This record gives sequence, C-alpha cells and structure tokens, in this order.
Amino acid sequence: MTTNYFQIIRNRVIFSKFLKREVKYDIILPAGTGPFPTLYMNDGQDLEKLAPAQLCQRHYKNGGRPFIWVSLHTNERRLQEYGTAFIPDYKKRGAQATAYMHFITREMMPHIQATTPSSASAGLNYFCGFSLGGLSAFDIVWENPERFSRAGVFSGSFWWRNKSYEEGYDEDQDRIMHNKIKKGPFRPGLKFWFECGTNDETEDRNNNGIIDSIEDTLELIDELHTLGYEEEDTTYVEIRGGEHNFNTWQAVFGDFLGWVLEENPSPAHREE
Repeated sequence: MTTNYFQIIRNRVIFSKFLKREVKYDIILPAGTGPFPTLYMNDGQDLEKLAPAQLCQRHYKNGGRPFIWVSLHTNERRLQEYGTAFIPDYKKRGAQATAYMHFITREMMPHIQATTPSSASAGLNYFCGFSLGGLSAFDIVWENPERFSRAGVFSGSFWWRNKSYEEGYDEDQDRIMHNKIKKGPFRPGLKFWFECGTNDETEDRNNNGIIDSIEDTLELIDELHTLGYEEEDTTYVEIRGGEHNFNTWQAVFGDFLGWVLEENPSPAHREE
C-alpha cells in the first residue's frame, strides 16, 4: 500500500546466521529522504491486527513525525527466541533469546540502516512488543542502550522467572527482568512505556487483589525508579477492562506512537 505519507511493503526476508533461519518482516516507509526514527516491533506477523494503515494515516494527518516501522515476524520458535538474553526461564524457554538479540543488533539493524533512510542514532531507534514479545523488546533495549533509547511494552510477561512455584518461587529473587534491573548498572537516556489491562488475566499469586501482570509491571517500574530513572522516564497506561489481546493494544497504539516519537515524552500517567 502506498499513500502520499507512507508505503507498506510486506513479506521481505533476511537470512540470520544467528538464528539459522530466514526471518520475514514487513516495513512501513515514510515519504522523504530521512534519516528517520525507526520503530522495531516483535510479533510482526500480527501487524494487521493493529490496523497499521489507519494508524499511520491518523498519525501523519495529525502532524506526526515521519518514522520507519519494522515489523518482525516470528514462528513456532517464539518461546525459544523471545525472553531474556543470557538467562532462560525455569523451563529453559528463551534459550535462543541471546541469539535473537544478536540477530536484531548485528544483522537486522545494520540491514535496515543500509537499505532504508533509517537513522543509526540510538536516540532515534525504538523497540516494542506484546506479551512475551514485550518482555523481549524491553530486554533488548535494556541490554543495548548504545543502539536504542525507548521501549514499549504491552501486557509484558514480566513474570518470567527462574523457579516454578513448586520449587519455592520468591518474587523478590526469581523474576528475571526485575533482577537484571536491580543489578544495574543504570543506563542513562532510556525511556519506557508500559500498558496493562485490568482483564489481562485473573491470576493473583499473593491474593492481594492485584492481578499478577499489573503487579509485576508496577514493581518493575519501582525497580527502575530505585535504580535512578525519574518519573518522566516511565509511562504507565492502565486500561480499565483491557484484555490480553490486539483489540486492547490497537486501541492505545496510536497513543504509544505519539509518545515514542515525541522529542520529550510525557511524564508517567495512569488511565482508569
């Protein structure tokens, strides 16, 4: 699809030596010569569920900043390639997360920067994702502050842990991403967007009336603040009645685009 503002190109392919497979991706290119900010997105096979043409039309007609959108498809290896680099979970899921991170930073980004008017500046490169793909996006940004500056996480799988409940799970010790942040170091220049829905799930492991997905996210934000990030570095959006699906995520994705492409992102807020 081509408009006066942007062009959508589907099903491009790059071979990854790290993943030992072809990776399919869609790309949305703005009009103009750039260099442009670039948003990378996990679970790109579901791009159409976000209604990208309508989102981009609205973004540009409202005077939004031109940007490149790289939508990375995944496949049956999702549970192995998404997760946290260097540390698989207690079921050994995410065993290829380090390879996936290297694919993104050493193969995909150089490819996009060589073939499109994508900026190589960390301040103009961002990553987002949904659920486990959101955890992956956050982790890749966290591990690579020299390449990225902002992460967007929709219903992120921050429960990702070292131990099962049966093994004596301790939320203060065994949530992998929380522990990465606790151990630091502080990465200056990073900013984060988090979305949760009050109907993301029903699990409440400590019976405190707060579902686990919200509690895990809020406590991760607390860890970021303890490490040194300011309130304006973290944006939290809670959707009353929001569910763990693309209907909810699509409804707020336009707001996320406005945030991630702003020169000075808005401070943290909470939607009821």
